[in-house]
Amino acid sequence: MKKSWTPILMVGAAFLALTRVANASSAQDVAGDQATGVFAGGCFWGVDAVFKHVKGVSKVVSGYAGGAADTANYETVSTGTTGHAESVQVTYNPSIVSYEDLLTVFFLVAHDPTELNRQGPDEGTQYRSSIFYANDAQKKTANAYIAQLDQKKVFAAPIVTTVVPLRGFYPAETYHQDYLALHQDQPYIVYNDLPKLQRLRTLFPGFYQDR
Repeated sequence: MKKSWTPILMVGAAFLALTRVANASSAQDVAGDQATGVFAGGCFWGVDAVFKHVKGVSKVVSGYAGGAADTANYETVSTGTTGHAESVQVTYNPSIVSYEDLLTVFFLVAHDPTELNRQGPDEGTQYRSSIFYANDAQKKTANAYIAQLDQKKVFAAPIVTTVVPLRGFYPAETYHQDYLALHQDQPYIVYNDLPKLQRLRTLFPGFYQDR
């Protein structure tokens, strides 16, 4: 049975107001006026699409993180033995959207952080929930954010998201890039991923941008 997100819809706006009080500038991995963050939350198709519809995000790349370069290909990662997770690298303008804002989208829209080594119909460690931090500031921010979620009891079940150092990010094959936009009629996309975009529009309309 499909999980109801009604409780999250009820607390989302209030929680966002709380977290945006934090100082975003210390949590960036910044190059010029752009910053990056790497997140894993199940199949990268839907996570990619959600972040691409967030204002201030200029680029999202689907890929692999957590394992070695020589195993960073879809066929090998799909065995669940590589240490990789299907991930997305998000490039954004921190003057428009903060790292905390991205965490809000990640936890409350892009996936279910209470599912261990799976996401919806997909099972295996490659579908785990994880934040790959680039520096100590991102690590501190992510851990503090999870602590706030726990304190506010946003989710009924425990959060299983890991916060781990980013050792490398490896872009996925071309056919995985921008997958949702190119396959909107595919049953997997219709059932699992298009609802995420609707959730973003409903829960955080101020974040949402058309593409």
